[in-house]
Amino acid sequence: MALQQTIDLSLASNIGGGGLPQQALEAALSVVGKAMKRLAEDDETGRLPLLHMPRTTDDLDGVREAAAWLRRDATDVVFLGTGGSSLGGQTLAQLKDYAVPGAGRFTESPRVHFLDNLDPVTFDHVLHKLPLSSTRFVSISKSGGTGETLMQTIAVLSCLEKAGMKALPKEVFLGLSEPRKPGGRNALRDLLEPEGVRFLEHHTGIGGRYSVLTNVGLLPAAVMGLDIGAIRQGAGDAYAPFRDGAEAKDAPAALGAALNIAMALEGKNIAVTMAYADRLERFTRWWVQLWAESIGKDGKGSQPVAAIGPVDQHSQLQLYLGGPNDKFFTVMTTGVAGQGPVMDQKLAQRAGESGFGGKRIGDLVAAQGRATAETLAKNGRPTRQIHIEKLDERALGELLMHYMLETILTGYALGVDPFDQPAVEEGKILAKEYLSQAK
Repeated sequence: MALQQTIDLSLASNIGGGGLPQQALEAALSVVGKAMKRLAEDDETGRLPLLHMPRTTDDLDGVREAAAWLRRDATDVVFLGTGGSSLGGQTLAQLKDYAVPGAGRFTESPRVHFLDNLDPVTFDHVLHKLPLSSTRFVSISKSGGTGETLMQTIAVLSCLEKAGMKALPKEVFLGLSEPRKPGGRNALRDLLEPEGVRFLEHHTGIGGRYSVLTNVGLLPAAVMGLDIGAIRQGAGDAYAPFRDGAEAKDAPAALGAALNIAMALEGKNIAVTMAYADRLERFTRWWVQLWAESIGKDGKGSQPVAAIGPVDQHSQLQLYLGGPNDKFFTVMTTGVAGQGPVMDQKLAQRAGESGFGGKRIGDLVAAQGRATAETLAKNGRPTRQIHIEKLDERALGELLMHYMLETILTGYALGVDPFDQPAVEEGKILAKEYLSQAK
């Protein structure tokens, strides 16, 4: 397994009063153990298809074929969708420098764009900048009724018509949505199928924020040339302890769930994940949605906060160390020691930092990640450490599955449904009512 999880710096026995008492952790592990039995039943009955995705391979060739079609003669590929329909794909795409500061400007052709937030200025600007004749579009909505995605798709179709390309949607568009339900509507299919646009089928049993291991996340990854088989293999690594019948304390995702539950009961109602890698920035955003939308129900849950190191040491660490002790931290590091440019000894001395001489940038980042975790712990701030030596497709697949399992088990243990989002649906309905009333 690529993922190494250490909880020593979260325990009261190691960091004092601000840490988690062993008794509280054991109580949470007992509750999570019962949740694991439910998870095992989910697997055995097929009630939770997500658990079968790591060992599913028969759909991968279809994903690769669709990706090859999108790439063919394309300068740009645009993914239209919001929330879970986009963040998983973005997370995987960062392995190929998508949205990585600076480096993202030099990505190989085709350029990949995720237009996940509906902003009129941004969308209009992008539509006018894209070379439409060599751009491919993918519209993603599980239900087919996501308002943001429908508006984006309508806008692109209108733009194609104005550019004299009305007859070409089937050559530049791909849809991704669940099959039509008997007697039901699918607005995205109603919009695109009359244009001859073909569709990939969204898995009916896996919702958006859990869909990263399906074609929703793997299609963008394949377009960018990533090994989608290895992503699934990594997810299998995270699930292996559960299939092998491990106890909660020996299954990393179960232990993570127990930590979160016990911390919340101890008054640590804010969960901060600080990842020391640019290529994990979208992972932290994916996790925020996953955790908030899955666990925040019936007055339960904790507030997820995303941070990136080392930059957020400067913007957030003062609060974390000097503010209220109401947070549980996860510091995530990768094997960057020995990587990056070497610091010239003479220049380091001129800067008054002779200790930099002969060191690499990665050496400082590795030291900062370790120092942040230890500083938090020394100040009584409970901290979990997660380390991935080599951040590649298999490792990221394992990390994604770990967090999905951690989230599901936490929901089961707290007695909330980790798969619905009633408050979000209420807001969507009201927004459409306001839109229809607007003059």
